[in-house]
Parts: sequence; C-alpha cells; structure tokens
Amino acid sequence: MSLRERQRRQIRSEIQRAAFELFADKGFDEVTTEQIAAAAGISPSTYFRHVRSKEDLLLDPVREGGAGIATLLEERPGDEAADVALAQAIQTRSTTLSAADLEQWRAAFRTAPHLLDRVALITPEHRTRLVELVAQRMSRDPDVDSNPGLLVHLMLAAAEFGYLQWLRNPSNRAASLLLCVEGALSAVLDDRWRAGS
Repeated sequence: MSLRERQRRQIRSEIQRAAFELFADKGFDEVTTEQIAAAAGISPSTYFRHVRSKEDLLLDPVREGGAGIATLLEERPGDEAADVALAQAIQTRSTTLSAADLEQWRAAFRTAPHLLDRVALITPEHRTRLVELVAQRMSRDPDVDSNPGLLVHLMLAAAEFGYLQWLRNPSNRAASLLLCVEGALSAVLDDRWRAGS
C-alpha cells in the first residue's frame, strides 16, 4: 500500500471515529458534516474528499465486509467443506474490529434506526464471488447446479440475521457480535451441504 493510500485510510478512520462519537452523543440527525470535520481536525473540503455522506460513515463498514469474507474464504484450507469454510470466513470477519470499536459503531448506529433497513451484509458483486468460490469447493458448476448459490444465500441470510440481532439489542451485553453470528450460522450448517463437496 502506498503512503498516499495509508494517509487516505488514516484520515477516513479519524473521520469515522469522530462521527461515531458525535452520533452516539448527540444523535445522527443532529450532527452536521461541519461538526464531524471539526472533531476530526480537518476542513469541510477535506471531509468531502473522503466521505460522500453521513450515512456512508455508518454503512461502509458493513459494505466492506463482503470483500473481507471472500478473501478469508480464499485463505481457508482447500480440503475444508464448503459450508464450514464459508461459516469460518464469516465468523472470522466478525472479529476483525476490537470490542470497543464495535460498541462505538453500534452506539452510533442506534441513533439512526432508519438506516437499519439499508444494512446489507454483502454487495451483489461480492455475493457472486462467494458463489464462485463455494462452487469451486463443491466441484459444481453454479450455472447448472443451484446448491452453491443456495448455500451462500442461506449462510449470508443467517449471518445478517445474527448481525442485526446484535445491532438491535445492545442491552444484552453477553451476546457479542461473534456469538450472535455463530448462533445464526449454526442453524443452517447441515451435513447435506457436505455431500459432493
């Protein structure tokens, strides 16, 4: 990664951190982009070079998850069953942020409940890539056999359910994001996916 890209990511991270603190403290609708820029120690013009909208600050961490899951799936052992490999990739992705960062993001997100309906675990492009990777593990052609696509869609739907359960219920501190996602994924893990994989 170039120095410029590292600097860009650092600025974006500082903007996001400042925004999350402000959202959690004042509420999403009450915070202006100027306030976020000031809290991050940058000018409004610099803010707009790095951020399209306040909504993106909350939604981008979710949108970035798909690429991370695909990369983690590619790194799983080649002889691992497709359902297990996909579940492990999703679970590992759920642990990439520290508990403190996750709690800060959840507190910020809870001030914008209207965005909850816009949370999607993965983009269509990343979903397509996951179907290709799962089909390879199952030695099946996804254009002919619907099982790889069905497995991916079921696992992602379960993970999204666990994710939203964690996001909407901050009062249950014992239920971490990982526990919520693991619990949801275990409901769809089934030996029938291993046949022929």
